[in-house]
Amino acid sequence: MRITVFGANGPTGRHLTEQALANGHEVVAVTRRPGSIPARPGLTVAVADATDPDAVDAAVNGTDAVLSALGARFSKEAITTYSASATAITGAMARHGVKRLLAVSSSIADPNWRPTGAHFFNHVLDPLVNRRLGRTLHEDMRRMEAVIRQSDLDWTLVRPSGLFEHPVVTDFHTAESSADGVFTARADLAASMLRELEERQYVRTAMGVITTAVKPNIAKLIWNEGVKKK
Repeated sequence: MRITVFGANGPTGRHLTEQALANGHEVVAVTRRPGSIPARPGLTVAVADATDPDAVDAAVNGTDAVLSALGARFSKEAITTYSASATAITGAMARHGVKRLLAVSSSIADPNWRPTGAHFFNHVLDPLVNRRLGRTLHEDMRRMEAVIRQSDLDWTLVRPSGLFEHPVVTDFHTAESSADGVFTARADLAASMLRELEERQYVRTAMGVITTAVKPNIAKLIWNEGVKKK
C-alpha cells in the first residue's frame, strides 16, 4: 500500500514512517524540513505545508491512504494547525478519490474520558495541563475532528492518552471513542494506526489507544514533553 504520512518528521510520524516501511508499505513522507528525513527504499519525501491546499493535493495524489500525525505546541494564542490541515487533507483526498484517513487527535476530545483509578491525573494534571494550558490546542483538535466527521471519507480519529517515548512496540489496548488509561507510547500509537489501516475495525468512529505494558517516569515525561520542547 502507498501511504501518505503528514507530520512524518515529528515524534509520532517518525515511528509511523519507520514501521510502515518495515511492514512493506511505500511511504510519502510529508514534511517542511526535507533534510531531516534520510532517503531509503520505499520512501518518497514531499516538501509541503499541511495547511497549503495545493501542496497537500500533490502529496496525496496517487496514494491509497493518508495518516496524519501532525502536532502543535501549547500556546495562549489561537491554534489552527489541526483544523486547517484537516480541511486541506480531506479536500485533496476527495478530489483524488483517496478514501482512507487516520488522524491523530487526543483522548481529551472525548468529554467523558476519565481514566479509572487515576485520581491525581483526573483532579490535578488534567485540569491544569490539558484543560487550561492546552485549552487552545485541544479546541482546535475538536475543530479538526468536526471537519473530518463531516467528510465522506473512511476516517478514523485516533485518540491516544499522554504520549511518551519508548523504543519498541509493546502491548497496547484500543477501544471505541477513548481507552481507559493515562499513557500511550508513540511506538504503540503508530502500531495501532497501521493495524487499524489493515483491520478497519474503527471506520467512521474514534479509536482510543493506551499502552498497557510499560509506564513512563512522570518527572521525565513532564521534562521531555513540556519543559524540554520549549
